[in-house]
Amino acid sequence: MTEPTPTPNDCPLPRRRSDFATFAEAIDYAAKSEKGMNFHDMRGNLEHVLTYAQLREDALQTARRMVASGIGKGTRVALIAETGPEFAALFCGCVYAGAWPVPLPLPTTFGGKDSYVDQLSVQLQSCDPQVLIYPPEIAEMAGAAAERQGCEGVDWDSFAQREAPETELAAPSPDDICYLQYSSGSTRFPTGVAVTHEALLHNLFGHAASMEVGDGDRVVSWLPWYHDMGLVGCFLSLISNQMSVDYLKTEHFARRPLAWLSLISQNRGTTLSYSPTFGYDICARRISSQSHVGDRFDLSRWRVAGNGADMIRPDVMQNFVNAFADAGFKASAFTPSYGLAEATLAVTVMPPGEGIKVELVEEERLSGTRRDLSRPARYRAIVNCGKPLPDMDVEVRAENGEVKGHHQIGKVWCRGPSVMHSYFRNPEATEECLVDEWLDTGDMGYVNEGGYLFIVGRAKDMIIINGKNHWPQDIEWAVEQLPGFNHGDIAAFAVETENGEEAPAVLVHCRVSDPEDRVRLRDEIRDKVRSITGMNCVVELVPPRTLPRTSSGKLSRAKAKKLYLSGEIEPFSVAA
Repeated sequence: MTEPTPTPNDCPLPRRRSDFATFAEAIDYAAKSEKGMNFHDMRGNLEHVLTYAQLREDALQTARRMVASGIGKGTRVALIAETGPEFAALFCGCVYAGAWPVPLPLPTTFGGKDSYVDQLSVQLQSCDPQVLIYPPEIAEMAGAAAERQGCEGVDWDSFAQREAPETELAAPSPDDICYLQYSSGSTRFPTGVAVTHEALLHNLFGHAASMEVGDGDRVVSWLPWYHDMGLVGCFLSLISNQMSVDYLKTEHFARRPLAWLSLISQNRGTTLSYSPTFGYDICARRISSQSHVGDRFDLSRWRVAGNGADMIRPDVMQNFVNAFADAGFKASAFTPSYGLAEATLAVTVMPPGEGIKVELVEEERLSGTRRDLSRPARYRAIVNCGKPLPDMDVEVRAENGEVKGHHQIGKVWCRGPSVMHSYFRNPEATEECLVDEWLDTGDMGYVNEGGYLFIVGRAKDMIIINGKNHWPQDIEWAVEQLPGFNHGDIAAFAVETENGEEAPAVLVHCRVSDPEDRVRLRDEIRDKVRSITGMNCVVELVPPRTLPRTSSGKLSRAKAKKLYLSGEIEPFSVAA
């Protein structure tokens, strides 16, 4: 059986925390170690080992194939981001060739072929690649999207058969674009974040420094490589910081979540692993009816249990601690963080060992309203997301740009070397969020006296369910495709359900009066949204001209949500 790559170096190679000029240099250095990537099946069996030395060789061969195929500096190469050695070599091959890799998602289990082809098509239209390279298993869908866009489509087995003649590969510069990152939720209105080598390496350095990465650290990950947390935090960072890693495919985690914890247990050197809140939640729920946790798992060496990508819920984290304390899991291992693709990945990280810390904040402070003194105060636990990375500045500002004081809620802005270059070919969107080198994150929060950042919500309209972003425009657009609806007839936003989780809600102008027709309409809308997002949603039919608009005539989702929750928008009564 093939042996996994080691955790500490087997050769006297000093660890470097991403102090390279370009990511190509980072690959070259990692190749001098014995470390690498280890790919496992659904049951945790080792299937493939890819040392960083072999990755470098494969990537250089791939780069030569690309150059021979007319792919050069600045060319976009769309890559379906399946967790495996093929994507790793293709991504790094693009870096060596000076091309810009563009990771794009795999098809999900919902939505069907047409939805996936539509999603790929709009992202391809946005990034305008020369070629789309994909796994052979999805050739029909990916090929259809490439044909619709008018770019070449080829599966990666076929691409690997192409000639790779010796050729001069121009070394990238620190200010060159390294890759484009698309938001995982944007299908109708995609925006590609352009990240330079300098920005990437700076964020990877800050990430490693904040978590005190050392020679004894090893990673386990199931996160998808088309999302910034999976791509940057659990792929690129491990190369640049010379760490061995054990991978499960995301689809395998979805089917057998506890395989994640089994892999951490079986690789006893594992010290770092990340997940959005929902990953910890699923595992705690799966184990609740089982006993002898301490016999099945060993989580005692897990020192950094990273948590990010969605709002962090302290009750879920506590449930995980309760479920796996007997397996040696320590609550102090939880490491909350805050970040976004526009800042490459991380903006703030909790210092290791401090765990989950919360502050109770009155709901009225969060919503900006005055409390009804006749009612008892309601509080929400807000999680401490840590301190800024080295050289990252964070400010909380009012709408007029004034910097807020400690514990005052406002919009979160950040500035630093790892902030994005731009949105690809979208100067208007770039100018909206980049002002004098400061990035408007679109999120709301506050900073305490110690300089720790607390995120209280999203100023943006983004809906985040189980760690995945969903643009409300995508949901609204899906409903607009049904007969009888116009632009502006639908408002989508997130609401909190009785169990404290978020769910999408859709308010829809209804022009039919027959009760049975309304039931059919509601079910049709629900099915349509489920086909696009994979989620069940709350559908409320409301009278025409009910949804509020701004002074410029645009739909105001924030006001629609407020009016709905306050009861000022009264939906039609529809039979269950």
